[in-house]
Formats: sequence, C-alpha cells, structure tokens
Amino acid sequence: MRAHQIMTRPVITVMPETTIAEAANTMLQKHVSGLPVVDASGKLVGIISEGDFIRRSEIGTQRKRGRFLKFILGPSAAAADFVHEHGSKVAEIMTQDPVTITEDTPLEEIVRRMENNNIKRLPVMRGDKIVGIVARANLLQAVASLARQVPDPTADDDHIRNRIIDVLEKNDWCPFGLNVIVRDGIVHLSGVITEESSRQAAVVATENVTGVVKVHDHLCWVDTMSGMYLNSPEDEEMAKAS
Repeated sequence: MRAHQIMTRPVITVMPETTIAEAANTMLQKHVSGLPVVDASGKLVGIISEGDFIRRSEIGTQRKRGRFLKFILGPSAAAADFVHEHGSKVAEIMTQDPVTITEDTPLEEIVRRMENNNIKRLPVMRGDKIVGIVARANLLQAVASLARQVPDPTADDDHIRNRIIDVLEKNDWCPFGLNVIVRDGIVHLSGVITEESSRQAAVVATENVTGVVKVHDHLCWVDTMSGMYLNSPEDEEMAKAS
C-alpha cells in the first residue's frame, strides 16, 4: 500500500498570517489534530499541530526553566519560547520545513519517517503542491480494513477510489478529512460530517460510482459548537457486537 491509497483529501490548510485563535477553531470544527500551512501561491511552508498549543500564555502553561538550564541554553532559547507562547499568528508557532512524502511513498517508509522524526502526520506532495495528508488515523483505518480480511487493492480499485473522491469533492456536503479505501470494489468511507443529510448523500453518491459493490459507512458526526462527536451507526453496531 502507498500514500495515495490511504491519504486524506482534500487537505484543510491555513496561511502563515492566520491567527492562532482561527487555527484552533478550524482544528476543533473540522475535527483534525494538525493543519498544513501554505503561502499565497499554495506552497507548503510549515505545519501546525495540537502540540503547538500546549505551551501558551492564554492558559498559563508557559515553559519554566531553571537558572542553570537558562544559562546553558542562553537567551536565544528563552526568546524562542516567548514567541511560541505569546505569538498571535500561525507563522510564529508552526514547525517550518516539515517532513513530507509523495503519493507513491510505501506505508513502511511512512511509518519509518513518523517514528524517526517523532511526528504524527505527513503532508503528501505532488511537486511543490500538497495533495493530501497521511496521519496516524489513516494508518489505523488501513489496519482496520486488513483486520476485516479485505484483500489487497487492485488497479481498478485505485481507479474506483479516484472516481469516488472526484465525485464527492465537487459537493459542498463532502465530508471533511475524507478518506476512501477500496478493496475488490468494497468501499470504506471515513471522514467528518456536521449534518446527517451529508451521510446519506455521500453514501448514495459512492454507490452510484461504477464498479462499487458495497459501501461501509464510517463517517463521524461532529457538533461544531461543542466538539461532541458520534460514530456512524454501522460502527456503533460493530462495537456492540464485539
């Protein structure tokens, strides 16, 4: 399996000048734990994640270093800490020059890069443009598919997957963080919806794609105000059965 077979698309992004509050609200509303940062031309310039919000002055969690450590690290470390804890723009707290992968990167290499760099997500690049993102959740979904004894994807499965994504992405009700896994014509839809009507629309649109044999609904409903979420009825039934 390769990155393009499990990656999430379309990718929700922010810009360097986006405020910290706006970025935090976007992550909560879209139910994602990290956001790629792109400039006005669409070039990837950084990535921001939940970890960047841990040490913040708003919640009184600034880093406290002892005198000896301050002496060893010097004033530059203290200055960097201050910017990260008090900065108001994404550019001031994001990780620059993030580790990336291509659409053809094998899963084994994806896992190796995550472990070696202690990161949880990797932007997927086509040239200098971001076309997807692979997070640990995508790997979990891939493992779950294999656990259901779903066979390896065929070349036609890849074509079916691309057609499904193309159809769904054209609509305003397309799930956020859409992930589509196809094995032998059997489709597993994952992502986030904020309206139950979007669930039925996504399933029906997928069923109408040529080559689709069956659709499994793993779409998670999220309340954008409270952040409360509910698993799909199919996943709830599976949980009860187990």
